[in-house]
Amino acid sequence: MNPDSSDPVVALREVAFWLERARAETRRVKAYRNAADVLAALTPERRAEIARRGDWTSLRGIGPKTAAVAAAAAAGDVPDYLAELRADAEPIGPHAGGEFSAAAIELAAAVRGDLHTHSNWSDGGSPPAEMAATARRLGREYWALTDHSPRLTVANGLSADRLRDQLELLADLALEVEADDDTPFRILTGIEVDILDDGGLDQERDLLVDLDVVVASVHSHLRADSATMTARMIAAVTDPDVDVLGHCTGRLVEGGRGTRPESTFDARAVFEACRDAGTAVEINSRPERQDPPERLMELALEIGCLFAIDTDAHAPGQLDWLGLGCARAAAVGIPPERIVTTWPVDRLLAWTADRP
Repeated sequence: MNPDSSDPVVALREVAFWLERARAETRRVKAYRNAADVLAALTPERRAEIARRGDWTSLRGIGPKTAAVAAAAAAGDVPDYLAELRADAEPIGPHAGGEFSAAAIELAAAVRGDLHTHSNWSDGGSPPAEMAATARRLGREYWALTDHSPRLTVANGLSADRLRDQLELLADLALEVEADDDTPFRILTGIEVDILDDGGLDQERDLLVDLDVVVASVHSHLRADSATMTARMIAAVTDPDVDVLGHCTGRLVEGGRGTRPESTFDARAVFEACRDAGTAVEINSRPERQDPPERLMELALEIGCLFAIDTDAHAPGQLDWLGLGCARAAAVGIPPERIVTTWPVDRLLAWTADRP
């Protein structure tokens, strides 16, 4: 991802992209995204005046480091820090080499979309427009926004009214995107709905019916006994409005939140229910999740499940983690045709609309 770095706003946002991709501290990312927002709010004339005077730090929210990036970009140069981040970035996309197998690279190139992402409407770090624009720049053909549902208050989950407001925003954003025919790209409506203790879904039914994609995930009482968790998950994945079972074990294997063991459930029974209902099992690309573990991906493959490789991105830079999920899927031999995110958007939407 190397957009035009001669625009200070674009350069600052690209710095943030690479920092997010590398899981840098949130405060560092925010410094560059906030600086980009400050400059984006200026008129071109005002920005040109600041560039001529070279006093970027006179603007509230612009510090020495962000000013250096802005100044270099305004002068037509690639900022040194941006060049350093580009050079140091670990290869995790379709053109990755090194530890990535040929099968992983081929699969990453075949994946067309992402069905699990978040924005600043819930617990993400950027607005939907920025997430959509980044997904498009990364070559996605479609992108679904799936912010959290209301019970997950810690993640600022969306009430029914807030979700309706978001759908209006996405409709307007889609009109803007579809006006550009150079790169076909579709914005899909969605939600990551919390699976309640009884297997019900944490959102109004009329809204779930109208969404393009519904990802259902367990976020609470992860240590429930196996029988309870199994019944809860089966109820959710057999609901006709659910398309994808998100991060099924709930485990955390690394990262700032620490580690968390897998939930206990009858995986064979849950995956058989997914297969029979046509619900896809998510391969979550977040480095700290790596969910499901390899043995469960192998079991779901053996049983005959569909899969969805998703990023669960909470920031634009994390949208480039898709290659990590592709590497894991390729390692267990999941064929591309069993992965719904390799399907063209019309086929995908026909599938989500035709739940048993």
